[in-house]
Amino acid sequence: MSPLWPIRILFLLLCTAGGYAVSQVRPEYIGEQHGQILGMIIGFGFGGLLIAVDEMLKGFSLRAFSATTFGLLLGSVVALIVDHSGLFDNAEENVRWLIRLCLFLSFGYIGMVLAMRSNKEDFSLIIPYVRFSPQNRPENLLLLDTSVIIDGRIADLIDAKFVEGLVVVPRFVLLELQQIADSADDIKRARGRRGFEMLNRLQHNNKIEVRIHDGDFPEEKGVDAKLVRLARNLNAKLFTNDFNLAKVAGLQSVSCVNLNEIGQLMKAAMIPGETVQLKIVREGRDKGQGIGYLPDGTMVIVNNGQPHIGQGVNAHVISTVQTGAGVIVFAEIRNELADKPAA
Repeated sequence: MSPLWPIRILFLLLCTAGGYAVSQVRPEYIGEQHGQILGMIIGFGFGGLLIAVDEMLKGFSLRAFSATTFGLLLGSVVALIVDHSGLFDNAEENVRWLIRLCLFLSFGYIGMVLAMRSNKEDFSLIIPYVRFSPQNRPENLLLLDTSVIIDGRIADLIDAKFVEGLVVVPRFVLLELQQIADSADDIKRARGRRGFEMLNRLQHNNKIEVRIHDGDFPEEKGVDAKLVRLARNLNAKLFTNDFNLAKVAGLQSVSCVNLNEIGQLMKAAMIPGETVQLKIVREGRDKGQGIGYLPDGTMVIVNNGQPHIGQGVNAHVISTVQTGAGVIVFAEIRNELADKPAA
C-alpha cells in the first residue's frame, strides 16, 4: 500500500465534511431537500476527482510541469502578439474570436511540446545565464563481491581517487562474509575478519558513500548468479577478483572490473635481455628448470636454474608469455653463477 493512501483517505473525509458544512451554511447552493446528503456526495466526488487526477499524473515530474507551464506561457505571449499585430483587423467580429482561439490553442500547444522536448542547454539559450541543475542524475554504482572486499585493494583505489561512485554491498555478500569469518578454519576466519575491517574502512571514508542493498534473489543458486543479476538490474559496475565470475558477467553484458587484471596491467613490462635478481624456490616442470618469483609475484621460469634452488641468482630475460593468470617470464643463467646463498 502506498504511503500516500492514508493522506488521500483523510483528504476524502475532509472534502465530505466540507460538503456537509456547505449544505448547512449555504443550503441555497445545494437545495433544501436532502441537502446534507447531496452536499456530502458532492464533497466526496470532488475529493475523488482530485485523487484520480493525482493518480494519472503519477509519472509527471516537476521538471515536466515547469516546462509545460513555461511553454504554455511563451506560446500565449506569441499568440497575443500575433493577435494584436493587425493582421486580422479586417476580419468580422464573429470570426475574430475563432481566429483568436485558434492562435492561442496552436501556439500554446507548440510551446508546450517544444518545452517538453528541450533540455537545460536549450533553456539557457532562451533565458541567458540561467542554468538548471540536473535532476535524477544516474549514480555511478560500484557493486562489490566478497573477494574484492577481502582483498582490500579497492579501498586503496578509492583513496587514490582512481575509483569514484556509490559503493553497493548486497546483504547476501555480507552473509557470505559472516560465514567465512565464523569458519573453523583459521585462514578462512582471518580472511572474513579482514573483509569486515575493509568494509569498516570504506564506511569511514569521506570520499565515498557505502550502502547495504537488501535485495535478494532466492530463485538464483549461488552468490555469483545473484551478483550478476543485481548488477544488471541496478546497471552497476561489478568489481571482483574472480576470473570465472568476470567471464560470466561479460557474457551477460554486465560491466565488470577484475582487479587482478588491473594489477597485471600495472606491472612493469619485462624486456628480453634485461637482468633480474630473484631466488630459485623450486624446480620446474622440465628438466633443469628452476622457478622463482619477482617481488610483484610474477613467476619466472629459469633454464638451468634447478642446481641453484634456495639461492639468489642473476637471470637474463629471454621472453615473456601473457596468460589469463598473468605474465610468465622465461629466463636463463648465462654465467652459471649464484650471487649468494639463500638467506
